[in-house]
Amino acid sequence: MARAHSNIALVKYWGKRDAALNTPAVGSISVTLDALYTDTRVTFLSGLVADEFWLAGCRNPVTRISHVLDLVRGHAASMGLPAAGLNAIVTSTNNFPTGAGLASSASGFAALAVAAAGAAGLALNGRELSILARHGSGSAARSIFGGFAEMHAGTAVDGSDAYAEELLDRGAWPLAVVVAITEHGEKSINSTVGMNESKATSPFYGAWLDSADDDLADMRAAIRDRDFARLGELSEYNCLKLHSLMLTTRPALIYWNAATVAAMHAVQALRARGVPAYFTIDAGPQVKVLCLPGDAATVQRAMALVPGVHEARISGLGPAAHRLE
Repeated sequence: MARAHSNIALVKYWGKRDAALNTPAVGSISVTLDALYTDTRVTFLSGLVADEFWLAGCRNPVTRISHVLDLVRGHAASMGLPAAGLNAIVTSTNNFPTGAGLASSASGFAALAVAAAGAAGLALNGRELSILARHGSGSAARSIFGGFAEMHAGTAVDGSDAYAEELLDRGAWPLAVVVAITEHGEKSINSTVGMNESKATSPFYGAWLDSADDDLADMRAAIRDRDFARLGELSEYNCLKLHSLMLTTRPALIYWNAATVAAMHAVQALRARGVPAYFTIDAGPQVKVLCLPGDAATVQRAMALVPGVHEARISGLGPAAHRLE
């Protein structure tokens, strides 16, 4: 059994370089969250006719799960391990809403990679686990690591250089994130579908690709210098740039709801009052607010007062994905 934590991208990834290998078109930088996590158990069994995937007690499709398991079975076959010829039962639970724009696929596939490798008897290093998780979800490559992580887009045709690595341990620069949950249901448009539509139809897609390296370099510098204002400003800028790309996709990808917009204004009001807080929003309606640990309670209260916010959860930076047994 393994646990992996969700992450939020400060510099975001949107678009695929190679859909078959699930390699990203641009790199990304994220923080891992200790308050949001997935627990996953993988059991390889003889006599099981097909893989099974159970999420929160309900049986779910296994297509992407089996793809990751097939890679694990391939590794196992090369080492002569018994799991090579076995199907598996995968059971998973999230402690936060699934498919709602809170990166449940990131924590889910990172947990799957660690749990499956462990159950098969494989000793994979962080880079190998990151590549394995990436095949299930691009953002899952980052959830293998704690603290601050960077995902490299890579250029190799086999995807071997598309992996994440830790930039900074969570203890080296403690920050807080307040997660404002504005919807509990699944988001209306799957991220992979949205990425493909943006690539095909948005006039801003080329500019998104061209500006990625500069944003990554600026964010690395902000993290290196422990410059919170610079980190926060760039996070908001990159977030709004991404949503501009989404809004100019045909048909438009409008992930926000009224509470999302109200929360953004509430964050700006906090800054006007002297509280350093900055928002970021992924493909979904949830608002994540970056702040200093000493301001987290103030930010949480402000988010809880926003009409339409169901819950405001404080999180610190989270650990790397790890086995629980």
